[in-house]
Amino acid sequence: MITHSVRVHPEADRLPKTEQLAWKIAAVAADPVAVEPDVTDMIINRIIDNASVAIAAINRHPVASARAQALAHPRPGGATVFGLGPDTRVHAEWAAWSNGTAVRELDYHDTFLAAEYSHPGDNIPPILAVAQQLGKTGADLVRGLATGYEIQVNLVKAICLHEHKIDHVAHLGPSAAAGIGAMLGLDTDTIYQSVQQALHVTTATRQSRKGEISSWKAYAPSHAGKLAIEAVDRAMRGEGAPSPIYEGEDSVIAWMLSGPKAEYFVPLPAPGEPKRAILDTYTKEHSAEYQSQALIDLAFDMGKAVAAKGLSWDDVDNIVISTSHHTHYVIGTGSNDPQKFDPTASRETLDHSIMYIVAVALQDGEWHHVRSYAPERAQRPDTVALWHKIRTVEDKIWTERYHSIDPNVKAFGGKVEIAFKDGTILVDERAVANAHPLGATPWTRPNYIRKFKILTDGVIDPAERTRFLELVQRLPELTAEELLGLTVKMPEGRLLSAAADHKGIF
Repeated sequence: MITHSVRVHPEADRLPKTEQLAWKIAAVAADPVAVEPDVTDMIINRIIDNASVAIAAINRHPVASARAQALAHPRPGGATVFGLGPDTRVHAEWAAWSNGTAVRELDYHDTFLAAEYSHPGDNIPPILAVAQQLGKTGADLVRGLATGYEIQVNLVKAICLHEHKIDHVAHLGPSAAAGIGAMLGLDTDTIYQSVQQALHVTTATRQSRKGEISSWKAYAPSHAGKLAIEAVDRAMRGEGAPSPIYEGEDSVIAWMLSGPKAEYFVPLPAPGEPKRAILDTYTKEHSAEYQSQALIDLAFDMGKAVAAKGLSWDDVDNIVISTSHHTHYVIGTGSNDPQKFDPTASRETLDHSIMYIVAVALQDGEWHHVRSYAPERAQRPDTVALWHKIRTVEDKIWTERYHSIDPNVKAFGGKVEIAFKDGTILVDERAVANAHPLGATPWTRPNYIRKFKILTDGVIDPAERTRFLELVQRLPELTAEELLGLTVKMPEGRLLSAAADHKGIF
């Protein structure tokens, strides 16, 4: 890897194009280095993962709305839409919009956390949509997805957005554009312009993840993917972009991030170096914010310990979760969001309340993507009482582990201390989720397949499940025609918004 210094350069000291971060990203994307077998295997896992969570969310309102909008933009020879078969085709950017929303709706797919946080699987819908529309092969798609993951992960390692209240999808626009460029075999200059355009149009505030969280949380990444496709299209037609988008006098760094005196250090593969960043990412066993994954696993064990001691949840005096800065301030009491204690809050809000999540996990000993968020579950009086006894505190040790670059030290968990009214105290901690590569039960292909089967059970026909799983596991050898099968079809009559609904403008 090569670490690149990135800082603002005034117009009087304009940075040459080839020295700009966007160019260096483009050069990585244009490098025809082969994708290694273990990377290809993980790409297959993540396509399965995305399909699992997309179908589990297929009839939720935001997903149905996005699908209806996409179906208002039909295109013979276009891209496929989750829930419908390969005979239904729409414009690639609208397929990315619909499919990306379905993937993100339950917040249940892969994650990477470092200086910033991200769901790198958000790269899959836009890159796959373009592959289908332009007749690319499975091997082409693999190259594009390896690149999308590589760029997003390395931007996330280096450039913090949330401290400046910029939404994390600002790293997704450039990564999806780079991935599309790599897949299409575009030249470095075209990808360079695409990356810059994509960043310019995908910067937005973090209000989408603050306070009362709305359905836009699911739309934000699909919007970024849609805009990335449009940016690549314009660049392919010879259009330019605001430049230098990272280092310019009025650039993203200068005015949206840490300012003219800041310096960022971005790692990128050297020429000829394989793209392996996807192997640094991890998926979710439980349908909740990633920082809750280890704490959910811990809560299951602590709930059993409470039962073994014959104690009642009514006997709890207070529960303190010691954790990282990010967990405390984003999904903990450090956020100062009263909505995180509201039993009538939206699912999107509850899945960003570690207090709610731990309370339910302690009591139920399970986490379910539907039952755990049901209004009757959130409003149960004993749960509300326990929930309101939980608070978080930042522990600098957990913050340091969160930001560590050593994978053996890096952690996203915390310590939970349950104090009972009789003076009994139970304390335990968990650094990483069980499903994490360094966890108790690291996930491999069978786990991804099991997740797919669980989330699609009773939703799709068994024959469709078998067809998809057999096809996706042959990804590197798929022809352009076969690539159209990388969608999942719902049984007849089971899909909301199976056609354009004319409720809006489209």
